Amino acid sequence: MKIGVIGGGSWGTALAKLLCDNGHDIKLWCYEQELVDDINTKHENTFYLAGHTLPNTLVATNDIEECITGQELILSVPPSHVLRRVISDVAHLFPQGVPIVSATKGIENETLMLVSDILEDVLPQHCQPYLCYLSGPSFAKEVVARKPTAVTVASYNHKLAAHVQRVFSNEMFRCYTSFDVPGVEVGGALKNVIAIASGAISAMELGHNASSGMITRGLNEITRLAVRLGANPLTLSGLAGMGDLVLTCTGGLSRNRTLGFKLGEGMTLQQILDDMNMVAEGVKTSQSVFDLSKKMGVEMPISEQVYYVIHEDKNVHTAVKDLLSRDLKREMAGLY
Repeated sequence: MKIGVIGGGSWGTALAKLLCDNGHDIKLWCYEQELVDDINTKHENTFYLAGHTLPNTLVATNDIEECITGQELILSVPPSHVLRRVISDVAHLFPQGVPIVSATKGIENETLMLVSDILEDVLPQHCQPYLCYLSGPSFAKEVVARKPTAVTVASYNHKLAAHVQRVFSNEMFRCYTSFDVPGVEVGGALKNVIAIASGAISAMELGHNASSGMITRGLNEITRLAVRLGANPLTLSGLAGMGDLVLTCTGGLSRNRTLGFKLGEGMTLQQILDDMNMVAEGVKTSQSVFDLSKKMGVEMPISEQVYYVIHEDKNVHTAVKDLLSRDLKREMAGLY
């Protein structure tokens, strides 16, 4: 197939390589002309995936129209905070009847919309039946290195999801399908916020008990919000929920866990961001989750403390104490 990939970050590039390995003809749109040149001449994403060789057949372009026009499938992977602007500018170019796969995770700060809501808002009506969403435990560096990976493709159209499942799957990359778009979307967005908390717990050397409790209670509050937004709670026990959460909270390649770890060591947010050349989605998502939880009336204490630490300079140790001193309650309160 002819496939256009919008977004030359680490995840977009890893998926572009995967699709090349599967025999597809790929055009990868990158914002930076220097990155385009490096991919086309050095066959390496020197900005975000240095040291990983890309196929000669992977063609990068700085012309987003070239990336979209005439394609048989479009993969959308911009960071969530620029998704609306990037897609709105070219929405009129999207072909009719072509599957559109989103691999972006996050919640828009200004509108509190999930990625699925943003795409439905900005794309033409003829695109709506062809939208699906890929999520799950998948570090870009492991995918590009062909490490075994399992993900979920969610769509309200099962035939579309099954088609995309076949396009992406190979002997090292296994896709499952789901009808639960909000569940898959919420799991993919909120795990980044909990990963920041998990990193801080690790840096403060609070132990495995604390880490396990943080992940489990984090899943509980992710599920509460997802259910309020129409998700099936069982989705959050799967790859896009528990799977992605465990990976992001424990894996050394997690940008959000790393950010949390440095906060736990005493660095300021600005110091950390100045050292990073990639987006830690949890920083912006923590603002969205805080606002959305208040709007929906969903109690999310871990996410709330992450917001206070990141956006209101709350001391990390005080945040942990405040979490542990909350009123006692039953474990599944708010879920049934």
